[in-house]
Amino acid sequence: MKRIIAILVLVLSVSFQAKAQEAKTISLEQTKGEFTQKGLTLSEGTYIFEISNKEVGHDVGFVLAPKGKVEAENHIKNAYVTSVVKNNSKSTSKKVTLKKGEYVYFCPLNPTPQYTLTVE
Repeated sequence: MKRIIAILVLVLSVSFQAKAQEAKTISLEQTKGEFTQKGLTLSEGTYIFEISNKEVGHDVGFVLAPKGKVEAENHIKNAYVTSVVKNNSKSTSKKVTLKKGEYVYFCPLNPTPQYTLTVE
């Protein structure tokens, strides 16, 4: 009986850990000089950012940083797209776990304004 309970506890803990690791995909689209999404509000959690290049005419990227700290050393490196986003294509970031607070996202290659991402 103890063995069965131990196995159930192990299975349930692995299941909860797997759910905690799941990432939601946030799709963002860039056009010439801007993102079409002018701001985001998300819950704390793990995300993958999917960036689309809609006829910008050149490669684009994605930067996510704490608000007010947009220097390269403060960028959330896992939020960078895994490859530059070619014209009329998409690329994704690695998994990014966000805590409550305010962030900004932008593209230095396009370039775009800085947009606010709020995590509640």
